Amino acid sequence: MRKLLAIVPLAFFLAAFPFIASAQEQETWDVRALNRIIPGAPIGKIDFDMASSTAHGTNGVFVKYGDAVLTADSVSLNSQTGEAVADGNVRIEQGDQIWVGEHITYNFKTHRMRSEQFRTGKAPVFTQGEQLQGDTSNKVYNARHVFVTTDDVSEPAVRIHASHVKIVPGQYFEAWNAVLFLDGVPAFYFPYYKRNLNARANNLNFLAGYRSAYGPFLLNTYSWFLGDEADGKLHLDYRERRGVGAGPDVNLHFGQWGDATFSYYYLHDHNPNESISMNSFSNLLGKIPENRQRFYFAYQATPFTNLNVKALLNYQNDPLVLHDFFESEYSQNPQPNSFVEVNKYWENWSLDAETTPRINDFFDQVERVPDVKLTGFRQQIFDTPVYYESESSAGYYRKLFADTNNPALPDYAAARADTFHQLLLPWTFFNWLNLTPHVGGRFTYYSRESGPGGTNDETYRTVFNTGLGASFKASQLWTGATNSLLEIDGLRHIIEPSANYVFVPHPSTPPSQLPQFDSQLPSIELLPVQFPDYNNIDSIDSQNVIRFGLRNTLQTKRDGQLDNLLDWNVMLDWNLTPNARTNAIFLQPQKTFDDLYSDLAFKPRSWITLESQTRYNINSGDLNFAFEQLEFTPNTRWSWGLGYWYLRGGFLGSGDNLITSTMFYRLNDNWGFRATHDFNAQEGRLQQQFYTLYRDMRSWTGALTFRVIDESNGRPRDFTVAFSFSLKANPRSHLGDDTVQPYRLVGE
Repeated sequence: MRKLLAIVPLAFFLAAFPFIASAQEQETWDVRALNRIIPGAPIGKIDFDMASSTAHGTNGVFVKYGDAVLTADSVSLNSQTGEAVADGNVRIEQGDQIWVGEHITYNFKTHRMRSEQFRTGKAPVFTQGEQLQGDTSNKVYNARHVFVTTDDVSEPAVRIHASHVKIVPGQYFEAWNAVLFLDGVPAFYFPYYKRNLNARANNLNFLAGYRSAYGPFLLNTYSWFLGDEADGKLHLDYRERRGVGAGPDVNLHFGQWGDATFSYYYLHDHNPNESISMNSFSNLLGKIPENRQRFYFAYQATPFTNLNVKALLNYQNDPLVLHDFFESEYSQNPQPNSFVEVNKYWENWSLDAETTPRINDFFDQVERVPDVKLTGFRQQIFDTPVYYESESSAGYYRKLFADTNNPALPDYAAARADTFHQLLLPWTFFNWLNLTPHVGGRFTYYSRESGPGGTNDETYRTVFNTGLGASFKASQLWTGATNSLLEIDGLRHIIEPSANYVFVPHPSTPPSQLPQFDSQLPSIELLPVQFPDYNNIDSIDSQNVIRFGLRNTLQTKRDGQLDNLLDWNVMLDWNLTPNARTNAIFLQPQKTFDDLYSDLAFKPRSWITLESQTRYNINSGDLNFAFEQLEFTPNTRWSWGLGYWYLRGGFLGSGDNLITSTMFYRLNDNWGFRATHDFNAQEGRLQQQFYTLYRDMRSWTGALTFRVIDESNGRPRDFTVAFSFSLKANPRSHLGDDTVQPYRLVGE
């Protein structure tokens, strides 16, 4: 019996040797019985014939060679030729393509395939037919009596029947004598039909609805593709109260020479002052024309290594055309700029040239015609421990104010040349304490100001700066720490204290006597205190400050991956010599201590995230700014995000106190619901409401959205009801787009 037990495995190995020997030469054959667990079903088995290098399996067979996998009820295989004849529940997978049939002949080496009946699919297109012949290596297949659909169900509602079809999976299919069926009813005949199967397939999407500012509307977008070199969209929109709007988008792809985008839109507006009556734009009354248009051009290229070219042109003939008809763009940037920029990078240097002409007279802008800057990255000076960094720029600048300002502000212009150089000496003591003393200087030349607002003569300014940066990092690891509630599997604590001292004596010329082209603007976050990070060149004033920082990080393992449980950064500025400046640039004098700034990210579980940013005035006890966001994403069925935005009045404007909520719930595979609310806690008003009902209609997707905007101040509410409809194979919006840009559900 022991000899028999030893002989059986050896005999099996010898029988399978032709397959193993062949694998040594090329690929590895993996042939085995599936042994499906079906009550009453016979056990799968495979018979090998060493002489003919063949194998025959029944009752469930698995064959793998290279990246091709075949499963079937029975398979006859020749390992020398690579040909397999499979019957019963045949399934072939190669890459991301799947083929299914009852009888398929497939060659693992030549990748040729024959089948009397077949089904195949690669989302979003699925095919079924007869007499399939093809080659999976060059991925070209021919078949007869075929139907093609984007509906991934056994009985598709929308499909094309054809007598002969040529299929190139993932690229295109060609059909002859094709008939379009809608829910079983023939709707259209095509003698010849060709359709792209990739994302670059022509498609039509529309959005229909009603809005208080529009009346009934219908927005149509036709997306077209011309090879890999060009694509675009054609817009044709109708708004009953506003008129017809239309325009093209064109994208050109030049390979090494970059990509360009052109976009134009025109609308003859029947009610151009509609938005003024519904919003707080009373200063624009009578200034919005009937002929409304915008033109957009963008270009970006990297023609050579480390050489980047960018250009952006935003023209609109009135300040509200984006607000009225392109809400998504307006919400991201209500005053878009135009510029041309060229950047060249080397290992330690970069050269930048930029020009920013003002295209729209109704926006404030600083024109740079041009601005050239040479940057020296931090670099070691030969073999010394000293490091060097610099920034030098020169240009001609014009400060232009919007012609819609009331009262009007006078423009001014001047030339400026600025150069900054700094030396640093980083040291590490005791293998943990990092000290970096630095010393630098800046020289700036300003020409005499011109223009009606010019008041300053030609002047020079020198600035000296010095300081010391100190920091260290310490960590502690607890490998045995576990907690099921917080999903903790081991714990590491990292602490990073820092202190940066910066001393800048009074510049030779104060900021109030300089033209303000790069001036300090109000900011929610703390501005840098060190040069060159602080780049408001024209606002530089004296300072004697220490910035304290403390960062704490807690890390653990979740699903075998490193994850941050807590990341908390706290900063505070101690002004050793507070600057009593009060002018048009610095509206309030410095206090001994500036705001305490906190930036927190807390993830108690893998599906719960809390993010928080706050600024607390420790002198007056006021909370100047708070932004809190809590997200729950436990599964794919539902998610909920809560947000709080607070800005104290007088800190950076009139103030805000806003509570937001966004909840999504997937009712089943076909239905979903999203609700978004913005509540103005300062006025006790529900400022904006979004409700969207999603429907998956197999080949199509639809979204019904209801929105209410309440701007208060006696203005009427703005109601919108919209229905978007698009082919699932080429959706109007992709997964998550409606969360980031919800305005696309009700318009552009």
